[in-house]
Amino acid sequence: MTTSVTDDAATSLLRFATAGSVDDGKSTLVGRLLHDSKSVLTDQLEALAHASRDRGTGAPDLALLTDGLRAEREQGITIDVAYRYFATPRRRFILADTPGHVQYTRNMVTGASTAQTAVVLVDARNGVVEQTRRHLAVAALLRVPYVLLAVNKMDLVGYAEAVFAAIAAEFTAYARGLGVCEVTAVPVSALAGDNVVTPSAHMDWYGGPTVLEYLETVPVVTDPAAEPARFPVQYTIRPQTTTHPDYRGYAGRITSGVLRVGDVVTVLPSGHTSTITAIDTLGHSADIAWAPQSITLHLADDLDVSRGDLITPAASAPQITQDVEATVCHLADQPLLPGARVLLKHITRTVRALVKDIPSRLTLEDLSQHPNPGRLNANDIGRVTLRTAEPLALDPYATSRHTGSFLLIDPTDGTTLAGGVMDTR
Repeated sequence: MTTSVTDDAATSLLRFATAGSVDDGKSTLVGRLLHDSKSVLTDQLEALAHASRDRGTGAPDLALLTDGLRAEREQGITIDVAYRYFATPRRRFILADTPGHVQYTRNMVTGASTAQTAVVLVDARNGVVEQTRRHLAVAALLRVPYVLLAVNKMDLVGYAEAVFAAIAAEFTAYARGLGVCEVTAVPVSALAGDNVVTPSAHMDWYGGPTVLEYLETVPVVTDPAAEPARFPVQYTIRPQTTTHPDYRGYAGRITSGVLRVGDVVTVLPSGHTSTITAIDTLGHSADIAWAPQSITLHLADDLDVSRGDLITPAASAPQITQDVEATVCHLADQPLLPGARVLLKHITRTVRALVKDIPSRLTLEDLSQHPNPGRLNANDIGRVTLRTAEPLALDPYATSRHTGSFLLIDPTDGTTLAGGVMDTR
């Protein structure tokens, strides 16, 4: 069966994350977005009204639509990443409502790691604060291509245009210093519903999009062929039955790019080459497959291929290295120190590694690099150099968000220590 690349799914789906400092109103904004776009079911509205009465609030507390943990509702904060799925006639959405507290920055990293857009909230009364800068730095580190600044609680500053303009200017300047050029600013009141789904009647000086209009129209990359093909092997299938005595297939999920029958490919890190002879997808044969499809590849040669190997077109294969220079966001409570022995998880491959050096740490106030900090503490962003026990096929993160990222793991208890991205080489 012959298939062709289509972009229907890509053009209709947007992944976005909300972020910002504690009490800036992220959960209320998301609740308002869901409520006013009519993405909340009747039973959910009834449960919301009941929970709001239990808390003694007169009107429904829209933040409760996303604050699902008991501790979140008791404290009125977001702790875990709350994923929500909704749709409008123009687009489908997967949103990640991430925490605002400093100690839960690791969860913001999780939510933004797959986001195509970040919605960063700022309280109009407080302006840009340290946690705002930290979340924007994480979005820049993860190369989220578009950022929406939602200046919230405009009703509490009299819907003043000057307040909005000053915050937007400061935020945009900081974003540009981090390398984020696509910033759109919207003045909103999540509590009152101004400029979330419907335009505000209180800010006639603003002529830009509402939050929902922005999310419905922000560009989404639709061409799988725009990135080099990468196929991490998850499992080698060899049933060795009487029905399939010689079957050998390599199962996994294409993380980027397009693969075709007849492509000359390289298996990394071994460097062996072969040709794709068949592609199985959902029980059918295909001549072509593209990200993010899960498939089984067949090669012309019986190679030693196992979980953790990477199959890629020979002409665009990444470099093989044991020396890694990267930027990491440290997530664990215990500090990361030079000399630490860790596990490095890269897609489906996990290897032992040594932290050789920590050359610098990012200073959030002025974006300067503090040299030789000696350690990275929780929520610090810094550069590290690593030496791995086995070679890895790593792309620069600017080339691929999938094969250019990794996790550092504590080998003693499996705790995630840091999330890292390969520096551009």
